[in-house]
Amino acid sequence: MLEPGRHLTLGNVACAEGALRAGCRFFAGYPITPASEISHHLSAELPKVGGVFLQMEDEIASMSSVIGASWAGAKAMTATSGPGYSLMQENIGYAHMTETPLVVVNVQRSGPSTGQSTDPSQQDIYQARYGAHGDYEVIAISPWSVQEMFDLTVRAFNLAEAYRTPVMLMSDGLVAHIQEKLVVPEKVEVVDRRKPTSKSSTPWGTDDPSLVPEMPAFGEGHRLLVTGSTHRPDGMRIVTPQYHQMTVYRIRDKILNAEPKIRDIHRVQMEDAEVAVLSFGASARPSLEAVNQARGEGIKAGLFRLKTIWPFPEEDVSALADQVDAVIVVEMNFGKLVREVERVACGRTKVVSLGKIGGQLHMAREVLEAIRGAAA
Repeated sequence: MLEPGRHLTLGNVACAEGALRAGCRFFAGYPITPASEISHHLSAELPKVGGVFLQMEDEIASMSSVIGASWAGAKAMTATSGPGYSLMQENIGYAHMTETPLVVVNVQRSGPSTGQSTDPSQQDIYQARYGAHGDYEVIAISPWSVQEMFDLTVRAFNLAEAYRTPVMLMSDGLVAHIQEKLVVPEKVEVVDRRKPTSKSSTPWGTDDPSLVPEMPAFGEGHRLLVTGSTHRPDGMRIVTPQYHQMTVYRIRDKILNAEPKIRDIHRVQMEDAEVAVLSFGASARPSLEAVNQARGEGIKAGLFRLKTIWPFPEEDVSALADQVDAVIVVEMNFGKLVREVERVACGRTKVVSLGKIGGQLHMAREVLEAIRGAAA
């Protein structure tokens, strides 16, 4: 592992280093551009700390292995990109239903299909939210720098452990492959899952206000049946509407109730802003430059960057709609997150979509021109 201190390193390497310090001791994955450096780094470093690295035959097997490792007591993760993420979706749904803590890193590339396999995009954010079938709530966070690849990977593990849920780190090919300064701290905050306090635990039921049950591991003397079918609090299968509703409501509400704690928004010059640029990930980098240039022209612009994409911060976006005259949504797709902004704004402010595909990041001048237009 990198020593504490300053380093010049790749975004994907920073992600792997964050995972190690968060306590990750199991990785299973299949090589795919532009995520492969994560597995390369962990293949060398995990054995040094007593961890396990497995290159699997495909992404379906990778997710299965990560789920199994988590139930064996390990903090576990995988990393992939668009097509591989699609293959993982069935098992991601299983992980939600079984409340399995794990981290999935999606280094997004330009699709559909193989598309531009080495170029960045932000086209998978709906797949993160709606990719698996059924009703559930997902936590998805988005880094915009090498430092945040480290910091938010640590946070992803902590959120997974705290809420017993899969967490998506939605990176992209640009942030993954740039080299920037990384400051590795001496120590990071680490959260561990709640373990059972007795042998008669109910792994899928709790009276705790958090709605997050204790989680035993195989080999600790507990009777465990981990099933994606509707189940009772003890894990035994049951198909009644009562238990299905009880289970799905709880796995949904434990995330929604905690949304204020999960929410993470980076605001720049928003105090008096009349035009807001709402963005996330790599797209927020030229957005910030454009905001600074607009301020130099006397336009009261601000950056509203979502570090947590899902659950969508409806309360804050609603307040934003009441504050500003226009919201410009900058994203590397044809316009996905803008639909959420439009839904929450409900016509109370002008919403402008500035989408872009083709594996190219927005230029600051493109964002600046949109700011000028909105302010006119």
